Amino acid sequence: MNKNILLSLSLCVGIATQAQNFRNTQQPIDARVNDLLHQLTLPEKISLLGYRSQEVQRLGIPAYNWWNEALHGVARAGVATVFPQAIGMAATFNDDLLYQAATVISTEARAKYNLSLAQNRRLQYMGLTFWSPNINIFRDPRWGRGQETYGEDPFLTAHMGTAFVKGLQGNDSKYLKTSACAKHFAVHSGPEAGRHTFNAVVDEKDLRETYLYAFKALVDAGVESVMCGYNRVNDQPCCTGNILLQQILRNEWNFKGHVVTDCGALDDIFVRHKVMPSGVEVAAAAIKAGVSLDCSSVLQNDVMKAIDQKLLTEKEVDSALSHILRTQIKLGFFDNASANPFNNYGADSVANAWHASLARTMAQQSMVLLKNEKQILPLDKKKYPAIMVVGSNAASMDALLGNYHGVSNRAVSFLEGITNAVDAGTRVEYDLGSDYTDTVHFGGVWAAGNADITVAVIGLTPVYEGEEGDAFLAAKGGDKPDMSLPAAHIAFLKELRKKNNNKPIIAVVTAGSAVDISAIEPYADAIILAWYPGEQGGNALADILFGKVSPSGRLPVTFYQSFADVPAYDSYAMKGRTYRYFNGKVQYPFGYGLSYTSFSYEWQKMPGNIKTAKDSLTFSLKVKNTGSSDGDEVVQVYVEYPAVDRMPLKELKAFKRVHVKAGAEEVVQLSIPAAELQKWDLATRSWKLYPGNYTLFAGGNSADRKIVATVKSGGKK
Repeated sequence: MNKNILLSLSLCVGIATQAQNFRNTQQPIDARVNDLLHQLTLPEKISLLGYRSQEVQRLGIPAYNWWNEALHGVARAGVATVFPQAIGMAATFNDDLLYQAATVISTEARAKYNLSLAQNRRLQYMGLTFWSPNINIFRDPRWGRGQETYGEDPFLTAHMGTAFVKGLQGNDSKYLKTSACAKHFAVHSGPEAGRHTFNAVVDEKDLRETYLYAFKALVDAGVESVMCGYNRVNDQPCCTGNILLQQILRNEWNFKGHVVTDCGALDDIFVRHKVMPSGVEVAAAAIKAGVSLDCSSVLQNDVMKAIDQKLLTEKEVDSALSHILRTQIKLGFFDNASANPFNNYGADSVANAWHASLARTMAQQSMVLLKNEKQILPLDKKKYPAIMVVGSNAASMDALLGNYHGVSNRAVSFLEGITNAVDAGTRVEYDLGSDYTDTVHFGGVWAAGNADITVAVIGLTPVYEGEEGDAFLAAKGGDKPDMSLPAAHIAFLKELRKKNNNKPIIAVVTAGSAVDISAIEPYADAIILAWYPGEQGGNALADILFGKVSPSGRLPVTFYQSFADVPAYDSYAMKGRTYRYFNGKVQYPFGYGLSYTSFSYEWQKMPGNIKTAKDSLTFSLKVKNTGSSDGDEVVQVYVEYPAVDRMPLKELKAFKRVHVKAGAEEVVQLSIPAAELQKWDLATRSWKLYPGNYTLFAGGNSADRKIVATVKSGGKK
């Protein structure tokens, strides 16, 4: 064999060994990332910076689409279990259950990914990188996308969001099950119509205590990705601003994952915000600020130009790219499939019976009973042999699914759920009854007079509230112009009551936000807020109506009396907003929800005083079911602070759902780290535990002071 052949073989072996190094699972992840960076050419690196990452054929790296959604189930990807909309899951106040739901979602995601990959399909919405959850604070009830959040409270949002992320990402020591994303960073909650040009002005106290609180919690929990928002914050675009992305996220919080832009956010910076002249400058600024992935094509189109113009270096591109390569390695993209514990999930792991049962439990726990006059609920099936089901949303798929949803092959409408729950000898009749606009012409009113009871399912759907563009019938570009239910539905309820004054009416309201219940309250004997309850919404409603379970959902938002009670929509100052800062009269307070039973509280162990911020308030209480039926109580513990300027009126700092049998009692153990009581001091720009008296009270909602304790703090670090 001649020397040239030997030299060629040697080079081939060397190249093969080198090419396999980033695939070597025995190597530390940093070494694997570094190896891949050294093998990629600069054009190849740039081609990977967009959500439609290009194939690198010579290294055997296939194309990958990063965009996927899993707000309340794998979305937009065919059959999947559809859980209640995020706001409904927040209403459960059950982070353990949400963790289970997110675990189901990631299992289905892996199964669908495996099935898709087996057919060499690499489609959008079939990957493993999910741009969920949305942990923005639902600060204003006008915001159409509030349904995607966990409500108005930072503490509840942080706990629910953390549970969701842990369920999505799994607990394997080596591999991510899927990649979760905390969005939209930051100070992003409308107005929806102006989101591509809006500048949110907020001081550091509200920024830290309200808008960043949940993001910090999810970063601490190991969330793999953070999505920067469309808007500016104090003049800095979220996707190029150094304060948010560098000073806080990277340097202060030590975030190690990747930052992805909201879709088109980089284009907004030069096209709509007009704070930079072109995509070239934006591409350079985004990379320097810490963006790794672009949900558009600005980085792929303009990073090379930025390098040519000396605005950017290849080393800075490497730094940005390294974060998404790290995510891909953690997902197992470059490893032998047999090494991955999630590779065996298949079709039997998607939308199966157990997953449906969990969706049903979640929907049961999400629904909020707002009125139950003369304890008409639960219904005795024997007393109501003829049931009338009416309303625009009674058989509506949209009213079940909310936005960012999957497709269920098990979806049960409210009408179907009620029909399924009664025997064949019970007469169930259905009529649409009303549309969303006509306040004169109604159906089913006469038929309701022939029935023993009427269930009217009314309210909103995601085409009347939601994201800009998607909520195509919303009058304000996705946002709500007011808190009103459709005028046609109010008129319909009024007509039902007028023509059937002696027959009970149960109103079921679908919505993803606070609505004006007072407009229908006089015409209904009972009112249930069902949210957008997912595929099992119909079964869950029937379970509550007929007493299979006691209602136990709690409001994760305040129900104001009108928009006149809250500040201007475009103001991001927290003064006068949410139960934490609003001191006026409300329809229903944060945390509110009725039950079929009643509960009493007493201290078993009261909390002690606080010496330093390193202490914890540890306490326990007894919850006794004083009614005649089993039920869940959602124990909520609120803190009132010393009299210092700009303190919240009160804040949720502990919660626990507990099931208590009729006549029995359960002990609930809770703990509040004193660090949770710290507030941002504008003078020192740091967290401070203020000295003075702190009042703790526990009850069933934010206005329910069943038991009270006072603790003292010395205010030391």
